[in-house]
Amino acid sequence: MTDWLAVEEAVLAANERFYRAFESLDIKQMEAVWLVTAPVQCVHPGWGPLSGWSDVRDAWVRIFNNTSAMTFTPHILHLTVQGDIGWLICIEEITSRQADEEHTSQILATNVFERRNGQWLLVHHHGSPIFRTTEDESSS
Repeated sequence: MTDWLAVEEAVLAANERFYRAFESLDIKQMEAVWLVTAPVQCVHPGWGPLSGWSDVRDAWVRIFNNTSAMTFTPHILHLTVQGDIGWLICIEEITSRQADEEHTSQILATNVFERRNGQWLLVHHHGSPIFRTTEDESSS
């Protein structure tokens, strides 16, 4: 039982490193959390799928170059680990700043990690916007 808990904690720690790298807006930190030698994929909200580290990296660079600050609070909904693959579903509460404008949003995300040489690295990130009905719309 202890080994299972340690594995889950390791995947959760890898997920936390991903969000801290995202907040850093530093491509070198982001690159350190991905398994860049594997066929990785990424889907950002409103974007098409990106495949391969080169395309995924270019997208992170574009995001980082157009964002002056970003903070994440991930709320884990579900975690699964099977062998050397672990994935989780979470809601990302995001506050970002672009130019002088602050934005808040929620994204439903799936992060998939693969264990290589004892290290859990990201191989897939998919984020989808969460749309909510406003009070005005629900009373119509």
